[in-house]
Amino acid sequence: MKAMLKQRRQEILEKVRTQRMVKVLDLVKEYGVSVETIRRDLEYLESAGLLRRVYGGAVAHGLYGQEPTYSYREMVNYREKAAIGIKAAQLIEDGDTVIFDVGTTCLEVARNLKNKKDLTIITNATLIAHEMLRQNNCRVILLGGEMRAGELSVSGYIADRNLKDFYANKMIMGVGGVTVERGYTDYHMQEANTRRCMIEQSDLVIAVADYSKIGVTAMNFVCDISRVEKLVTDWSTPEPALRAFREKGVEVIVAQESEAQNL
Repeated sequence: MKAMLKQRRQEILEKVRTQRMVKVLDLVKEYGVSVETIRRDLEYLESAGLLRRVYGGAVAHGLYGQEPTYSYREMVNYREKAAIGIKAAQLIEDGDTVIFDVGTTCLEVARNLKNKKDLTIITNATLIAHEMLRQNNCRVILLGGEMRAGELSVSGYIADRNLKDFYANKMIMGVGGVTVERGYTDYHMQEANTRRCMIEQSDLVIAVADYSKIGVTAMNFVCDISRVEKLVTDWSTPEPALRAFREKGVEVIVAQESEAQNL
């Protein structure tokens, strides 16, 4: 019995380290134990300083200095990200000028703009630029700058200077982590600064973040939660977390699981 307990806790800790967040209900289903048992496991691991409990689950202990690889992020929580993409794309209208941030969830938004007309897309993400060119319904402006391997995104002084030449009525912003107390954060220093420049050049900022980003703090500060008007997340984000953001005046839009049924 003790061996099973130790193994389960070790596996839970490994999930937190690789996925950055675990949900109580997912662990209950996986291990066939009660909610109380999983909560005791998380309490034990938290008391050992190995993780931090949050609404409905747990995240890795401390601040995050490194982001998971792009290929890993493409696979993890895909249904949630795809549903967020559908929901966020509904906020884009014909004729909009949109600044697109880098990220797997931002790419899902871009994939759902096929029915929009006369868009102008400004982006530092070559994957998003390529996706929008394939749709043949918009003008695409790709920022210059130093390219990051894996992400195929550009950032730095050149990108930041380029952004000063444009204004957009909307921005789709990727998220490394977000909490009510510490706001929006990111892993990559130069991209965090480029993201701040994007925010300054946009009238309306729409953040897209699946549940695993909620309650997480990455190393680099981007902005306070009050600077982002809309946050689009998914059905797995716990209600207390949604309520905390709404109490701070953030409009939270939740993509429902039914929107991902055919994905």
